[in-house]
Amino acid sequence: MKRASSLILVLLSTLAFTANAQEDKAMTQVVTKATVINQSAADSQVKINKIAEQIDSKLQQFKALNKEIEGLDVYNGQLQKQINNQVQEMADLNAAIDEVSVIERQITPLMMNMIDGLAQFVALDVPFLPEERATRVTGLRSMMDRADVAPSEKFRRVMEAFQVEMDYGRTLEAYKGLHSIDGQERDVDFLRLGRTALIYQTRDGSSQGVWNKQTRQWEVLDTGYRTQITKGLRMAKKQLAPDLLMLPVAITD
Repeated sequence: MKRASSLILVLLSTLAFTANAQEDKAMTQVVTKATVINQSAADSQVKINKIAEQIDSKLQQFKALNKEIEGLDVYNGQLQKQINNQVQEMADLNAAIDEVSVIERQITPLMMNMIDGLAQFVALDVPFLPEERATRVTGLRSMMDRADVAPSEKFRRVMEAFQVEMDYGRTLEAYKGLHSIDGQERDVDFLRLGRTALIYQTRDGSSQGVWNKQTRQWEVLDTGYRTQITKGLRMAKKQLAPDLLMLPVAITD
């Protein structure tokens, strides 16, 4: 009976040990699986964090691209306005070129008429600086035949010649030249008072004369004007300060 009891105890002990072993094994498996699950969860979290970071990075890139696109839209809109303005300017320029061609055809005859008028004016005017003024008119005629001079430059030079002639009317000038006196060429000083008077005097002051606008001839002056003419010549040469002059002036109708 005692032996049977011992066997039962041994059996129970064995069963208890086996049960504990199985429980330990099951617990170990549970712990192992939990560890695997935890590690998997940690790995998943790392992946999730990486994905979240990637999503955030992509979101920031998307926002930056949207801003860039908005900026490009504004820039393109401004460029389009500039292009439209340039197209309009080109159209206006083409129209202006067509108008210039028409104006050029019209202005050339006008300039020729102006030069003819200038030549006639010089021929009928008081005969001062005859060579210089005739050369200027000849130069203008020659210029009109040149293809390498732009119409604008031709017009500028024609207007410049007219301006020079206008300036003669309000200036005092002295210059040297030759003048025929009693059939002999003499060196003289010419004194021009605008277009009011043109007077000459020989270098020795022995002879002087004035241009008569009405008769279009030179008239001899008496020696009483010698001092005033000499004074006028010195004033024109900036050797004397401006002062009152008593000189003969032709009366015109």
